[in-house]
Amino acid sequence: MQTIWLGGPEWVAVLRIGLGLWWLESWRHKDKKDWFGGGGIRWAAGVAEKHRWGFVTRGFDIVVKPYPRFMAYLVAYAELALGLGLIVGFLTPIALLAGLLLNLVYLILMIHDWGEQGQNLMMALISGVAFFAMGWQVWSLDNMLGLF
Repeated sequence: MQTIWLGGPEWVAVLRIGLGLWWLESWRHKDKKDWFGGGGIRWAAGVAEKHRWGFVTRGFDIVVKPYPRFMAYLVAYAELALGLGLIVGFLTPIALLAGLLLNLVYLILMIHDWGEQGQNLMMALISGVAFFAMGWQVWSLDNMLGLF
């Protein structure tokens, strides 16, 4: 692959780092007091309740609704961990796959919201490209530590 400025592995690292910054922003912009106070899960419950696919409502009622506080912390700190992990390139393949999974969950939950679909589809696409292009080859702790 020929490029003008960086090589292929460096461009994939740029995508990985950019995706990490996107996840970090997703964590940063949350109103933590409201989010951890139940606001985020209440909002998601309202979305799941009216969802056109019954399995989403049932799944939310089984997995999320009984544990609202735990799920609020899980979601927020998963976004933080993904952001930091992708930026520094630590456990990158795991972070990319976990991020892809979280984006797919968000995409399914928000299937009726075109703005959310676009964001989650783009983040999922970047995750897939960075995973299959082995985005941990350069500019990463994984590479420095000889992981993967």
